[in-house]
Amino acid sequence: MKSRVAWVLALALAVGACQEAPAAPPKPAPAPARARSKDVSAEDYVMPGLPRAHVRLKDAYGGVHRVEVEVAATGDARTRGLMWRKSLPAGQGMLFLFPEEEVRGFWMRNTLIPLDMLFITSEHRIVGIIENAEPRTLANRSVGIPSQYVLEVPGGWCQANGIVRGGAVEFEGVSTIPIAP
Repeated sequence: MKSRVAWVLALALAVGACQEAPAAPPKPAPAPARARSKDVSAEDYVMPGLPRAHVRLKDAYGGVHRVEVEVAATGDARTRGLMWRKSLPAGQGMLFLFPEEEVRGFWMRNTLIPLDMLFITSEHRIVGIIENAEPRTLANRSVGIPSQYVLEVPGGWCQANGIVRGGAVEFEGVSTIPIAP
């Protein structure tokens, strides 16, 4: 009798071991990644990193001020500019490079901070400055004189540092950056 009970127990254990374990609850599907905008002016657009360089500006008193800049040398980079930035420290800015000299106009669409805009000729002279451009506006800002480069710095920076029309400008690290139309 004992052997029969042992045999029945062994058989029950063997059958139980062969049964499939209950399935684990299915894992929830991962949330789909939110698609990033392809519109370069959209807040969630991810802009590739821009080249960096320096601009040296001579002030009205003979001093020199060095500005660290991101260089916008492509159509997308020039369109995006400083949109959606919440701050821009003194001594930093963005330098826009264009293939040729012509009368330029800039707007402040989606730009959250006031900026000074310096329009610079191909001979590296400042031909005009728009000071403290009002954020989030579509007004066309131009000095009406041809320029090949535009430097944007924090609003009020030019006045605080004595930067005026006619001043000389030097670029450091810009000559090797290709300019796209």
